[in-house]
Amino acid sequence: MEQENAYWQTNIRLILTCLVIWFVVSFGCGILFVEQLNEFRLGGYKLGFWFAQQGSIYTFVGLVFWYAVQMNKLDKKHNVEEE
Repeated sequence: MEQENAYWQTNIRLILTCLVIWFVVSFGCGILFVEQLNEFRLGGYKLGFWFAQQGSIYTFVGLVFWYAVQMNKLDKKHNVEEE
C-alpha cells in the first residue's frame, strides 16, 4: 500500500510540474511578460508573439514526451511497466 502511495505521489508531482511549466510558458510568456519579450525577435517575429502562437504548443509537445519518459522510469521503478 505504501508503494502505491509513493507511485501516485510521484505521478501527481510530475503532472503538477508539467502544468506549472505549461502555465508559465503559455500564460506568463504569452500574456504577462509579452512586452519584455517583444524586445527580442525570433525568426523575424517578436518573441512575445512567438510564445503566444507557437512556443506554448512546442512546450506542450515537449512536456508530453518528457512526461512519457518519466512515467516509464517510474513504472519500472515500481514494477508496473507495460509489455
